[in-house]
Amino acid sequence: MNTEAKSVFLDYNSTTPVQDEVMEAMLPYFAGHFGNPSSSHSFGQQAQIAIDKARMQLASLIGAKADEIIFTGSGTESNNTAIIGIADKIKSKGNHIITTSTEHSSVYNTCRFLESRSFDITYLSVDSNGIVSKESLEKAITDKTILISIILANNETGVIQNVRELSSIAKNKGILLHSDAVQAAGKIPLEVNDLGIDLLSISGHKIYAPKGIGALFIKRGLSLSPLIHGGGQEKKLRSGTENVPAIVGFGKAAELAKNNLSENSIKLLKIRDLFEQKILNLNLPVKINGSGVPRVPNTSNISFIGSDSQSLLVKLDLNGICVSSGSACGSASLETSRTLKAMALTDSEQLGTIRFSFGLQTTIEEIDFTIEVLRKIVS
Repeated sequence: MNTEAKSVFLDYNSTTPVQDEVMEAMLPYFAGHFGNPSSSHSFGQQAQIAIDKARMQLASLIGAKADEIIFTGSGTESNNTAIIGIADKIKSKGNHIITTSTEHSSVYNTCRFLESRSFDITYLSVDSNGIVSKESLEKAITDKTILISIILANNETGVIQNVRELSSIAKNKGILLHSDAVQAAGKIPLEVNDLGIDLLSISGHKIYAPKGIGALFIKRGLSLSPLIHGGGQEKKLRSGTENVPAIVGFGKAAELAKNNLSENSIKLLKIRDLFEQKILNLNLPVKINGSGVPRVPNTSNISFIGSDSQSLLVKLDLNGICVSSGSACGSASLETSRTLKAMALTDSEQLGTIRFSFGLQTTIEEIDFTIEVLRKIVS
């Protein structure tokens, strides 16, 4: 790396740093308060109380009740638990699941796995902005449909689906709706009852909590088959001793996200809009993907037409700028994005696409520096 280069992290959709307040809340549970929450003595009770508090904090972030939250090891595990758990539990009612062609790999590949187990999966197409139409959902539903899984905010483009509209269709047909809200939580208001969601997945390391912790909202009255069997922790849906420090951190991060949601959203939107305007002012052949519809405020997916994203990534990194060509979970693959293909981008647009995602630590100075570097390497 250039020794004179600044260090600029613009890949907050891949992960976020642990906030100071979150770290402070976690520290006592690594040593002093190290009890197993399943133990009945005072050390165990102390740990269980901490988990109960975190469960309430997570529930408050999404407008749920504390007993509707279970903790998992990641957003991926939450998605798997929701989809496979429902599929196994109510397969006697039908074997048809509907999802979209632009889901995160933890939903898309889970559905592909279920296809190998004789489930019928429909992958809904999207328009040029990445939006699913209610008409396409209505046409896809059959008398065998048991679950619909629609991502709330796309991890690559930030595009927000109209889940409220889609959930009303599901409810009218008596079909359960799951939503992957990993990239939406902490960035936009979330009220599961208002949105009509039955199951919702979130992840700690996307909202300034540690990696290795996730949560799943399960509406009261729903029953799932567990993926992990053992001692029966987390309402018998996620056996294994709970990761108390990470859970405490996740709870604190959720509390901070809720309390500062409006302020943070305004800051991130200002930064993203400024960045995109400066990109357009360069008069380069670019396309801002999904810009015609609502997006989460921190994400900008841009096609540098005629450029190669892998080459751009290397050159940006050599200048100390960390970005992504798409989902972090698929960054090792040189294949073009399934999401961008579904949005019908041209080959040139797909091959030159970079995802910039901003966070609470992003500064205007970092934006200006990135724009100047882009001007030089793209020109």
